[in-house]
Amino acid sequence: MSDQAIIRITREIKQIESNADLCKAAIGSPCLCSIAVGYDESDIRNVRAIILGPPETPYQFGFFEFAIKFGKGSDYPARPPSVRAVTSNSGACRFSPNLYANGKVCLSILGTWTGERGEQWSSAQGLESVLISIQSLMSSNPYENEPGYENASSNSDKANMAHYKSKICHETLRIAVIQPLETALDILPDGSTKIQVETMTDDDSSDDETPISENAFTDLRKRRFLWYYESYAQLIDEESQNESTPKRPFTRMPFESSGNTMDGHFDYPELRRRLGHVKDKLMEETENWKVQGMQALKDERGIAVNLQRQHEQIVETLKSHKNFSIDLSLANNNPFLWRLTYFGRPATPLEGAIIKVRIHLSPRFPEEQPRVFVETRLFHIRVSKEGVLCYFPRRVEEMRHHVEAIVSALEEEEPPYDPRAIVNPEASKLFWGSPEDRRKYRRTLRRDIERSVEEAFD
Repeated sequence: MSDQAIIRITREIKQIESNADLCKAAIGSPCLCSIAVGYDESDIRNVRAIILGPPETPYQFGFFEFAIKFGKGSDYPARPPSVRAVTSNSGACRFSPNLYANGKVCLSILGTWTGERGEQWSSAQGLESVLISIQSLMSSNPYENEPGYENASSNSDKANMAHYKSKICHETLRIAVIQPLETALDILPDGSTKIQVETMTDDDSSDDETPISENAFTDLRKRRFLWYYESYAQLIDEESQNESTPKRPFTRMPFESSGNTMDGHFDYPELRRRLGHVKDKLMEETENWKVQGMQALKDERGIAVNLQRQHEQIVETLKSHKNFSIDLSLANNNPFLWRLTYFGRPATPLEGAIIKVRIHLSPRFPEEQPRVFVETRLFHIRVSKEGVLCYFPRRVEEMRHHVEAIVSALEEEEPPYDPRAIVNPEASKLFWGSPEDRRKYRRTLRRDIERSVEEAFD
């Protein structure tokens, strides 16, 4: 590949990393991303991307992975890169009329589908254009993406549309959410540990194939899973109520052909069990960080010394700025478990509150980002029922930015609505609902604030 093409690819990746809605997964997310990229350090022509399934679609909060390869010649950007869908259950699942089981992505700008005039590739387009175009395929009614079905109106068509959305929703949870995390956590679908790759079946094997995937996206998946756990669980419970027939088989769509289908059956109780097991394992992993951290401290590893120094600097800065709204300490002098107590400042939604927060840090920080839990019961749009805090640091490699972002997330009065940041569906529904809903949200939050003070002095 020519130097000019390499420079172009490098620039496009850097642009994606700095975009307000895109980031590089390998070092975490400084923003609310819906697309993340990773690449082979030894060959930048090999790129991987994760696309977060758009909210309010059957693909909601699924982690869909794609392999992008740029040609060896000097034909980029004159020609588009080749793209393959990796999230396909090892070639057994077609996720859309445009996303084939064998990984083919049918898209006019990629030259894999004949589109209308003006929809073909041009050198003005690039990697970001490709990823956004793929994301647009994950629509609220993917059945209509198949040519010839745009104007479907018969009763059978309507029934197919509803069924197709249901089975995509089921397989998104199974294949694009649960399965990759089971692999990352070394657990099998039945709950046993120490996964043996050679004994895995095609039904539940991993789609990850390269070190890019293994290293770049694991932490992103884990953190976002904890954010969206309540949404996943709520969706499973809702869909379970619609399934009156246990293990009802999927219906094949008219456009699905042998070897290019989404076959299987509904089993939401099993998905619920596996979802809960993944959550439990993530919590167990999080708790183990402090044990690993103490060993790192004992061994005088650089990361332990660095985090200890960062803590001391933040505490000193808080004192020098006379910031009495935050008390920061190390649990048992462990630099991998920080305890933050926030005292609600006047004229903020949390005025008078005493909120206790745990910050778990990995010995592999910043490659693995902190996991933050609010210990105090708090009905808050940024706090899940499990206590997981959704927050956005400006820079992911410095803990002072994490502390600032934690406080900002708690204090934020009028955040813009973004369904990708909904970690507490019940609180969010009230916060962005009617004026009466908003008043109910504030009353519930205020009761928790009053309770936090009572508990602090018990």
